[in-house]
Amino acid sequence: MAKPSSANGRTRSHVQIFIVVGMCCFFYILGAWQRSGFGKGDSIALEITKKGADCNVVPNLSFDSHHGGEVSKIDEFESKSKVFEPCDARYIDYTPCQDQRRAMTFPRENMNYRERHCPPEEEKLHCMIPAPKGYVTPFPWPKSHDYVPYANAPYKSLTVEKAIQNWIQYEGNVFRFPGGGTQFPQGADRYIDQLASVIPIKDGTVRTALDTGCGVASWGAYLWSRNVIAMSFAPRDSHEAQVQFALERGVPAVIGVLGTIKLPYPSAAFDMAHCSRCLIPWGANDGMYMMEVDRVLRPGGYWVLSGPPINWKINYKAWQRPKEDLEEEQRKIEETAKLLCWEKKSENSEIAIWQKTLDTESCRSRQEESSVKFCESTDANDVWYKKMEVCVTPSPKVSGDYKPFPERLYAIPPRIASGSVPGVSVETYQEDNKKWKKHVNAYKKINRLLDTGRYRNIMDMNAGLGSFAAAIQSSKLWVMNVVPTIAEKSTLGVIYERGLIGIYHDWCEGFSTYPRTYDLIHSDSLFSLYKDKCDTEDILLEMDRILRPEGAVIIRDEVDVLIKVKKLVEGMRWNTKMVDHEDGPLVPEKILIAVKQYWVANATSTQ
Repeated sequence: MAKPSSANGRTRSHVQIFIVVGMCCFFYILGAWQRSGFGKGDSIALEITKKGADCNVVPNLSFDSHHGGEVSKIDEFESKSKVFEPCDARYIDYTPCQDQRRAMTFPRENMNYRERHCPPEEEKLHCMIPAPKGYVTPFPWPKSHDYVPYANAPYKSLTVEKAIQNWIQYEGNVFRFPGGGTQFPQGADRYIDQLASVIPIKDGTVRTALDTGCGVASWGAYLWSRNVIAMSFAPRDSHEAQVQFALERGVPAVIGVLGTIKLPYPSAAFDMAHCSRCLIPWGANDGMYMMEVDRVLRPGGYWVLSGPPINWKINYKAWQRPKEDLEEEQRKIEETAKLLCWEKKSENSEIAIWQKTLDTESCRSRQEESSVKFCESTDANDVWYKKMEVCVTPSPKVSGDYKPFPERLYAIPPRIASGSVPGVSVETYQEDNKKWKKHVNAYKKINRLLDTGRYRNIMDMNAGLGSFAAAIQSSKLWVMNVVPTIAEKSTLGVIYERGLIGIYHDWCEGFSTYPRTYDLIHSDSLFSLYKDKCDTEDILLEMDRILRPEGAVIIRDEVDVLIKVKKLVEGMRWNTKMVDHEDGPLVPEKILIAVKQYWVANATSTQ
């Protein structure tokens, strides 16, 4: 067989397969192609042509006048698509809003330089980020829990820096993750067992967790088997690629830091927050960082702090730090915890666990008596690029209990039961669930790999109430539910109450992740939402950056919007097909499905 060229990523015979079989079998062929690995698609696809394939899986798109008059006159092939060139190989791991060179121009105080600093319009790249030479599809879950191909993240520094802490080991052509960490050299499982002796992890009460300063996210990886999903974050710093390793392992993570701006999560969202020697100065700035954790922690939630200064009297010699400094640090933490109405449930060895009170009214009374400063913002979820303050965020007034997971997934979320989300009633919530179960069933007929574990890391770019993620819920995958900052309704709190995770984001900017970190990207009405807000081309290039080679895309939108999108992505090495809404061709909403071609960096990349 001819060797695939890096310019087009495939041999000529692959093109012939598509011509022979026809685009109606688009995902059927690519399903075999993706399953089989690089260069093995030819024989499988040709075998399909011999046996015959179900060519009704992807019906043709109708352009009759019932689409609205104008659409029928559009010839989508009347002009050639713009061709996007590959970026230079030096941009292989480019993160637009956490660019290392740009970061060094910002103040270091309170980690400001590690926060999001996006490029101005004139500095944006308008090329496609290449994969490194030798890039391969990540191992399927659960093997990816422990192994990452070296070629996908070729950075060995952590194997040296963290050698004695059992974070990561380099073996042949793979990295192995033994499950160790700075605070759990004997393994994350044993460490989590210690936490579970205090925190109700087993019964589904604790479902969502926030890991601050996560390293390679072994804590989150090992929580997964206990049906707990962790949102992990760490800065892009001298510990190169720690978040990239997490995502290559199939563990939810973003690039982030507790610095000067609020975390991009809603108030009262997480069941548990965790810091394992995360180097965050919790006692500094009058307890501001603990107050931000308090904002995102739901009433009854738990905060775990392991490492300095906990139990300093016993550990100060091993930490090689003055006991006076450690004593003062712990005093400030205890003082702030009391102010926030957190009750210490346990302090054992180097681990302390607090629980946020469920009695928010009596807590508020005590805080008022202590002249605590309350945050003045009327919307505790208005956090995008908002400065952190030394103030306490009042807990939202909601009705209803948090059900244990998985019952929580379809129970009425407390924010909806209490009418806290304008325009969303119990009835509209239930209708939304029904609608997305129907949509996902249709997706599974289009792309038969959705249930196979082929797609582990999934993103929903405009998540609404999280009903897509709920409908596709499986132990084989997780969904990053993104609520755009310009969305009409702020629904991310509802998503967390369902036992799902997500983040606020503005799609006019780069997402806080490394390239090639998602297997499947779903978009519902996103391009209509951002019409006239920013360039469609920029959003699509960002999707291409974060999508893995041979990753899939499902875009649902109005047909006139999708025609524009389809034309652009045909110049981005995506194989595409537009199909009708599952209710038939009379519905103006259509679905664009795509698969990103496999290609890697080469000497001809010029931008």
